[in-house]
Amino acid sequence: MEKITAWQRVEIARSPKRKTALTYIDAIFDDFIELHGDRLYRDDKAMVCGIATLAGKSVTIIAEQKGRTTKENMERNFGMPNPESYRKAIRLMKQAEKFHRPVITLIDTKGAYPGIGAEERGQGEAIARSMFEMARLKVPILALVIGEGSSGGALAIGVANQVWMMENAVYSILSPEGYSSILWKDPSRFEEAAEKMKLTAKDLKDLHIIDKIIKEPLEMDDDIFQEIATNLKKEIQKELTKLGKMSAEELVEDRQKKFRRICEIEEENNVVKK
Repeated sequence: MEKITAWQRVEIARSPKRKTALTYIDAIFDDFIELHGDRLYRDDKAMVCGIATLAGKSVTIIAEQKGRTTKENMERNFGMPNPESYRKAIRLMKQAEKFHRPVITLIDTKGAYPGIGAEERGQGEAIARSMFEMARLKVPILALVIGEGSSGGALAIGVANQVWMMENAVYSILSPEGYSSILWKDPSRFEEAAEKMKLTAKDLKDLHIIDKIIKEPLEMDDDIFQEIATNLKKEIQKELTKLGKMSAEELVEDRQKKFRRICEIEEENNVVKK
């Protein structure tokens, strides 16, 4: 079988035919109720937040939602969250902590929205606050990268006890086009950038950035997706049972140790490169 390049994975992750967060929510969880608004400005539809059940137990879901059609993408802001999305997510996280509900995040965005209004309303602070609150949340958190996990828009809801990735998803601090434009002043080198960025599920698993890869075919029909979703449901249930045995203090310590270790790995890699 011909090897799939990193850039080809990016293209698959960006495909408009790829399953969106709401498709995963419908296939894995029951009784989903969406909750709206950040109680400060408005409701931003690029982020879907709510409560559902998994095997009869309540969970909080925070998910980045892209559209399929042009109309849907306009409504969802092409899956690029504004600050109010992250503030809505924080509100739901704190609610989950109050009622002892695990938090599950679904990551799929090309990045936080970079518009003037978003910056005026504190985009950077909202992203940083989301990561800060997740780092100290006293309930289990599981993050699943289902498509394009790029930039602070993705990292903002990725501070979890467990970080899983679909096999054809990507996860990075910016896009390959952004990388090549900033580092090499040449946006045409995006394919080379994708290889160097180590943004595929296999690369990130090898680097201990993520914890699990969910296998999937290059082309996914509804039957195959349903089978994957059924298995994923069992895996999530099993992981939440395991995390549920940990105390609040142990969950926070586990999460913080995990991300400190990631920083140490990055430092070690930089030393080796130098």
